[in-house]
Formats: sequence, C-alpha cells, structure tokens
Amino acid sequence: MLVTEMLKLAPSAEQREALLATMRACNAAANRAAEVAFEHRTASKIALQKLVYADLRAGFGLSAQMAIRSIAKACEAYKRDKNIKPVFRELGAVAYDQRILTWKGREAVSVLTLTGRIVVPVVYRGRWSTTSGATARGQADLLYRDGMFFLAVVVDVPEAPRGDEPGEWLGVDLGIVNLATDSTGETHTGKGVRAVRRRNARLRARLQAKGTKSAKRLLKARRRKESRFARNTNHVISKHLVGKAKGTQQGIALEDLEGIRDRVTVRKARRADLHSWAFHQLRTFVTYKAAIAGVPVRLVDPRDTSRTCHRCGHCDKRNRPSRDDFTCLGCGFAGPADHNAAINIGRRAVSHAADDAA
Repeated sequence: MLVTEMLKLAPSAEQREALLATMRACNAAANRAAEVAFEHRTASKIALQKLVYADLRAGFGLSAQMAIRSIAKACEAYKRDKNIKPVFRELGAVAYDQRILTWKGREAVSVLTLTGRIVVPVVYRGRWSTTSGATARGQADLLYRDGMFFLAVVVDVPEAPRGDEPGEWLGVDLGIVNLATDSTGETHTGKGVRAVRRRNARLRARLQAKGTKSAKRLLKARRRKESRFARNTNHVISKHLVGKAKGTQQGIALEDLEGIRDRVTVRKARRADLHSWAFHQLRTFVTYKAAIAGVPVRLVDPRDTSRTCHRCGHCDKRNRPSRDDFTCLGCGFAGPADHNAAINIGRRAVSHAADDAA
C-alpha cells in the first residue's frame, strides 16, 4: 500500500536560505520552460528539453537533474490544459528524485541546492515511514508552508495478510448531519465540523469584504486551518471504524457515493454543507487504513438503503418522514434513519459477497 507521508525538516539558518534560493530558481526555470512549451505548443519532455535545457542551466544556475525536473514540471502542467500557459508560484513545490536527494538513515536527508548538497535533519518522521518494513518510493516533493519545510514522501507500507472472506460486514452510512453511522448504532456526529465551517464562512465574508493584504493572508491561513481540522476528523473516524471492524473480525461496507453531488439536490441554505462534505476523503482514509490492517472493504449501491426497512424489507419513500427518523409503514418498526440505512448497507455487502462466491 502506497501512502504519502509529510516529513518535517529542521534546516539551519544557512540551509534555509539555500533551500529557498533553490526553490525560487527551480520555479522560475519551470515558468520559463512553460513559456516555451506554450509558445511551441509542445508537451513533449524530449522536445522541450532540446529547446530550453541549456538556457535553464546557464540562466538559473541549475544542475542537470534540476533542469530536467523543471522541464518535467512544466510539461505535466501544460498537458492538463493546453489552452493556458502554466504559471508556478515562486515557492511552489519542487520535485526531488533519487539523483538529487538521498536518505541518511531515517533522521536526516541529503538535498542538492544551488550551492551544493546539504544534510538536513528530519524532526518529524511521520507514522508510516517508521513502520517495520516500510520503504520510501520514487521522488519526494520539497514544500514550504507557513515558514516551515516539509518533504512529501511516498511510502510503501506492507499490508497485513487477509484471511477468509468475513461472514459479517460493518455497514457504514455516510452523511452530513452525522458524518458516519455504523450498523451497531454508533454515530459520529458532524455538528462540530458544521459549526467550524459556518463560523469560518462568516469570517471569510468579512475578510473578503475588506480585501486588504492582511485580510488575504488571514484568509489563506484560515483555509488551511479548516482543511486540517476536517482532515483530522476524518482520520479519527476512519481509524475508529477500521479498529472496530478488525476487533470484531468483520469487513467494512461503504456506500459507493461516486457522483453524488451531481445527483443530489438540496436547498440553497444547505448547499455549502453538501459541497464541503469530504466523504471521498473519509472513504480514502478508511480504504488505506483497512488495507494495512488486513480488513476487507466493499462498496455497495446506496440506492434505497435509507427507505427500506431492515426488518421486513418494505421500501417506501414515506418510511422516512424526517431526516432523523425511520418508521416502516409495513411492519411498524421505528428507529434512527441512519442506523437503519447502515444495517442495510452491511447486508448488501453480505449478499454481494455471496454473489461473488457463486
């Protein structure tokens, strides 16, 4: 299983200036390469290298491999949309491969700069990079955020061996009011997340109305803080779900919500909640954590799971008189709507597993 780990670096004052100068030069070189790519309408790295390689080395003081990586960065960006010329930030991420970055154990890294190689201590080594059997793969991206340097490293983490197909599945219903409800009835409420987002929305409106440089700086910091909060919440929920499934020797059944934003319509007042709903991130976290833990994950069709009674199977739109409540018109069963849906999701995973076996 490949996961991305953010490792924090602790360069000295001199190393810090060398890294910043290198990032500025690499991004300026990438901008120059992007200009030539746009002018000649070419996204071929080989063709672009013939046009700008010597210019990048002489004009920006880059090493051979740094020039190659800058050309590759320009080509990758230009391929995404050939109608516009890519423009890179002065301190945008810089890709390092094995030729210009080497590890000194797990506590330091040797990085090539414009003035030569420097060995920078790693003060936060992450979770997965310290796991037994984990190895770093491919290139690493050097990032500069909020005055700190990070390396985004792809780590190959060994997966736990999977046993037989589980007989039971922990159904998980995803939502906005309740971020996740499992088939045992345990609920992870989204009240705190919604409160933070709405408070930030009001603050954003005031800052955007001001339009000053300090307001824009605060907007940028607020956006990142909100993103970190939502990401941490999804990590906590996914870790709990995977641990619960592993402890009870169950698989995890999730709704396949691909394209839900295009299918679902909500009132204008709730539109922001729907489009800030990071269900895909939560599903991704559950999937990779489950793979490492050896817990199988199955995606099921969520259609009518919230309208169908898990006791008698009666399906009717009127079974759900409100968002929170479920009352079956067939057998009279009443209970939380999300819990009922989660049970149906778990059962669909069981039936899908039986179909696959057949």
